[in-house]
Amino acid sequence: MSLSGGGTSISYAGVSYGYVGWQKGGRVRGQSHDMVQLLTPEGERVDNDDFEFTGTTDDLVGYLRDMILARRFDAEATALQRHGELGLWSPLLGQEAAQVGSAHAMRPADVVFPSYREHAVAMVLGVPLANLLGLFRGVNGGDWEKLETFKNYQIVIGCQALHATGYAMGLQFDGVVGTGTDKDAAVIVYHGDGASSQGDVNEAYVFAASYNAPVVFFCQNNQWAISEPIALQSRIPLFERARGFGFPGVQVDGNDVLAVKAVTDWAMERARAGEGPTFIEAFTYRMGAHTTSDDPTKYRASVEGRPGGGATPSFDSPDTWNGKVSSTTRGSPPSTRRRSSWAWTSARRSSGWRT
Repeated sequence: MSLSGGGTSISYAGVSYGYVGWQKGGRVRGQSHDMVQLLTPEGERVDNDDFEFTGTTDDLVGYLRDMILARRFDAEATALQRHGELGLWSPLLGQEAAQVGSAHAMRPADVVFPSYREHAVAMVLGVPLANLLGLFRGVNGGDWEKLETFKNYQIVIGCQALHATGYAMGLQFDGVVGTGTDKDAAVIVYHGDGASSQGDVNEAYVFAASYNAPVVFFCQNNQWAISEPIALQSRIPLFERARGFGFPGVQVDGNDVLAVKAVTDWAMERARAGEGPTFIEAFTYRMGAHTTSDDPTKYRASVEGRPGGGATPSFDSPDTWNGKVSSTTRGSPPSTRRRSSWAWTSARRSSGWRT
């Protein structure tokens, strides 16, 4: 193993692992303590010093359509399980914006490693939804279409982080990282806040940092690891853990599809360019049960299901370039900043913690 370029790159066994000094040379984007937002809870466009949405009005309408379709599919799948047609279902209710925004940051050469809840990501990338239903019905073993870009669901919590990191290291050996051409590729792996406490996931962080792997860890922090609130899992916001592993972490409003798209664009481009891993904490909320076998009323008050009121997506026409977007484009529920304070405060009080 050797360092070259003034300590800015690392090589091992003849393979260069690119830039490793991301903390050097000034400020890194997204490293403030402010959550990245490009939409207010009321749907007003706002600026961010580090990130901007560069899409069109048609893009916005497409994102809204995708979120509506994802929610509709999720509702149908839940109903199928209740009728005995599926053995289990893991709802995505409340996480549509995080999934749709990040999925639209993918390029054809990129590869997705999901957990078991990324139904909207699969839909956006063209995976037939019947494939997902077949898995939960028990009639297919994950023999899906689009496996070259969207890997199988991982039921074992967190294992996909190791798979993704290993695959990303393989892309380096294949010479498709940091070439500056269209063949550059990266990996994104989805996991939840609960999985961030798993040993496999933390091992993946270590390997990704050590080998500067082109992988983005996309953590959907929906506030609950089944029945455990986030305040019992971490004493600090999850994105701040990334610095301890040696790569940047960014917290984004997971209900703001524009902010999620902008942050994921940046992180994936870093990875493709050979600049290493990034941790994205998409701060959102699990509006329903963990799965259809879970009863959330056993561990949280029913009023928590829709903090801030929530919004049901509709095809309202977004007046995008006059600085305002329909609040439904944010996903649901809308009040992320208020929820952030509420979630941490209420959880800490219930556990007897003091801040």
